[in-house]
Amino acid sequence: MVAEDTMMNPPLENLMHRTHSKFSLVTLAARRAREINSYFNQLGEGLGTMVPPQVSSTSRKPLSISFEEIAADKIVGVELADYEAIEAELDAELLDEAADDVVAALDEPTAQAESTTVEETAVGEAPASEENA
Repeated sequence: MVAEDTMMNPPLENLMHRTHSKFSLVTLAARRAREINSYFNQLGEGLGTMVPPQVSSTSRKPLSISFEEIAADKIVGVELADYEAIEAELDAELLDEAADDVVAALDEPTAQAESTTVEETAVGEAPASEENA
């Protein structure tokens, strides 16, 4: 069997076992290519919020880099149901943290109000004691 020379390296046929269909493969590669493109566009801004390419590549095109990352098992597709479960878990954790912050913020002014009342009482008593003297 003779291997065909293709313009695409790595060939799509070699990447098919990494996803369920060609559509999933191309969608995964396109999404990652957008992330890589955003990374290169924000480099001069110093933000550092995007994930850089995970493989060293001679290619300058983000889509080719993303296919190389998929071939190297650096980028893995996640089933929608799995993604939704992970997202729900993270949302629950964030809600718990936010609730804890709100409770702490509500408790904090009460403690500050009590200390302010004690200080006001002490300040209010000082002039009264001077008048009696």
